[in-house]
Amino acid sequence: MVPAETVLPLRILHLEDSLADHRLTVLTLRQSGVPAIFQQVDTLAAFGQLVADSSFDVILADYQLAGFTALDAWQFASAVPLPPPFILLSGAIGEAAAVDAIRLGMADYVLKDQISRLPHVISRACEVHRARAQSAQAALELARSQQALALLAGHLQDSIEQERASIAREIHDDIGSALTAIRFDLAWIERHSAHAATVRHAEAATKMLQHALGASQRIMKNLRPPVLDQGLASAVQWLVKDFEQRTGVKAHLRDHLRLVGLPAQLQLVAYRTAQEALTNVSKHAVASNVRIELSDGEGVLTVEVSDDGQGMSVGALEKQHSFGLAGLKERAKTVGGWLDISSREGHGTSVILSVPLG
Repeated sequence: MVPAETVLPLRILHLEDSLADHRLTVLTLRQSGVPAIFQQVDTLAAFGQLVADSSFDVILADYQLAGFTALDAWQFASAVPLPPPFILLSGAIGEAAAVDAIRLGMADYVLKDQISRLPHVISRACEVHRARAQSAQAALELARSQQALALLAGHLQDSIEQERASIAREIHDDIGSALTAIRFDLAWIERHSAHAATVRHAEAATKMLQHALGASQRIMKNLRPPVLDQGLASAVQWLVKDFEQRTGVKAHLRDHLRLVGLPAQLQLVAYRTAQEALTNVSKHAVASNVRIELSDGEGVLTVEVSDDGQGMSVGALEKQHSFGLAGLKERAKTVGGWLDISSREGHGTSVILSVPLG
């Protein structure tokens, strides 16, 4: 009658003040072939002590005892993490009271004049309890896995930002310095050469060099914009101007930030969110206008990027390989925030970062 996976014999705590009824319960289970070890108590104090100090597979309880009821005993049992099945075994309980008891979390109830049902009820209760225990363990392992992944994602994002800053410094210190030196040399050649062809080549090289300098500065700013040191609003304003110059799409920034001295990590997450959202607009949205709004009202930092483009379908939003959007969501979690993305085909897209300010 008891599931094969259940460890036998069953450890049963029996809250019963009638020795005859206790003996009848033991006999019923033995006759049904269920091996069990019983611990009988008849006071609420003894019951509470045993529940706190020992482990049981099943709890059987009479409903009405001297000075208390099974509901009082349930208060002790339910305080235990994942309590064992709590089954009422009583001769004096109305159907309404039994239903209320089950709503509180008790497993089942059996009338004493129907005690032959007890082995089946215990078997079913053990199955349900085992399934709940497995589900709880799976949920715990999933939570641990998600926490580990979140920590890994945060570590990877930090590593990426550090590498970006390092590359930006190298571009500025090494490549930028070398290109500037070459530009001075070409200018010297232009001034001192008497050959027209040489001057023309030097002028052409200077133009190409100027293009290379501009590209290196743009790459350096994208990697780690120096303007971010002046605050989030200034950095996003620079981002918006650069976006307009590159794409020709009108972008409107509304700055409602009032607080100063936001944490650097928070500003970086907000900046990267706006940057990635604008990148998605330029690649996919086919938009004419973009609106960027920054605010910190009601103790929440909000960054919203909305466009009037072609929007996305539900399938596109739920696509497994949308790593850009998934990365933004993970970034938001690293600072205790969250990301909302809403879109409809033909009605544009809105990306909203929200971070509570402690």
